[in-house]
Amino acid sequence: MNTISRSRWITATAAAVLALLATLAHAQPIYRIVGPDGKVSFSDRPPVGNEKVTPLGPGGRAVDGASGGGELSFELRQLMSRYPVTLYTGDDCEPCVSGRSLLSGRGIPYTERTVKTSADLEVLQRLGGGATVPMLTIGGQRLKGFSSTEWNQYLDAAGYPASSRLPSGYRNPPPLSLAPPVPADAPAAAPQPPAAEPVPAAPPPPPPPANPSGITF
Repeated sequence: MNTISRSRWITATAAAVLALLATLAHAQPIYRIVGPDGKVSFSDRPPVGNEKVTPLGPGGRAVDGASGGGELSFELRQLMSRYPVTLYTGDDCEPCVSGRSLLSGRGIPYTERTVKTSADLEVLQRLGGGATVPMLTIGGQRLKGFSSTEWNQYLDAAGYPASSRLPSGYRNPPPLSLAPPVPADAPAAAPQPPAAEPVPAAPPPPPPPANPSGITF
């Protein structure tokens, strides 16, 4: 095959693939799949293995912020489901900044909760963090105070990668207050009257002869 024929063949093949994607995208979602070996394929079903997946819209364009590879890998999604990572931080807290940098440097997907009010502090204490920030939770593990050695050991034990595998388009969710906000104009709860004394229930009738064990429903 000469150079001109090969160029025409490549152009025709690419046009056919794009036309197929455009046709299928109108009927159902299409997924661009990059396997562990780097091979690219397309399917109308999301894979269940450890592939990098990008949903495609009409015309083969990435959708839902997936351009730039914003979708997490199957491995990271599994880790987040089994061992979610949450960072509890406060204002003017240098160890909190160090902890945030460690997680970002390793590419750990995490959520951040801020402790700024007395209500936030009460919730933190109920969670077992006392009055110490930062606190890091990895699944059911609580790590009070920042220690790069300890944090890395627990992240390693959970199976998180030592270096970032986050796609370039991924962003952690913005920090949120630990305690839910209370509306300023919320009315005070009305006092409740004392509960009435319960009336003793009548004893159950004796079981009939056909039910000698006395089972009731």
